[in-house]
Amino acid sequence: MSLTETDIAAREALKERLGKGARFDAPNAPAEDLLLARRGTAYFARKLMELSDDDLYAPSAISGLTRAHVIVRVSYEARYQALALEALDKGEVLELPEELPSLDLAATLPARALRHLFQHSEVHLNVCWRDLSEAQWDAALTLADGTLTTPRALPLMRAKGIWQGALDLGNGARRADVPKALVL
Repeated sequence: MSLTETDIAAREALKERLGKGARFDAPNAPAEDLLLARRGTAYFARKLMELSDDDLYAPSAISGLTRAHVIVRVSYEARYQALALEALDKGEVLELPEELPSLDLAATLPARALRHLFQHSEVHLNVCWRDLSEAQWDAALTLADGTLTTPRALPLMRAKGIWQGALDLGNGARRADVPKALVL
């Protein structure tokens, strides 16, 4: 996927409207991958909002997991990426507690809390991406699972995870909706 002239024009118009006080992605940020992730996030959010509160606890497209499990997984993935980026910004390495929050326990949260968990994790990650400097996009980064990478790899990783998450909700997301640039 490459940015279209419409995408570029829309970004420039937004910058013009918001003025000098607004913050934007660094010029060398992986714009196409960020766009895939952000569009995937919007798609996931739409599929999430189509679900009633009771539907959140119904089975997902993954055997043995509810839709709440999918929401929590997608949210935790965003949160852990954001925490890794925050650690990088502070010149630290991400240190997680020995015992991570339980997916099964979080999947029992009330519906409103599940929706807020997704929304807050999405905003947190997007702010961290936006605040990366040009140099930080190519800095060494250790993820929560110990994987060594760079921030540049995260938007594509997120895009794949969020689009797959939308399919995993099992409420009408279609493979045909997933951008062809992503191989899931």
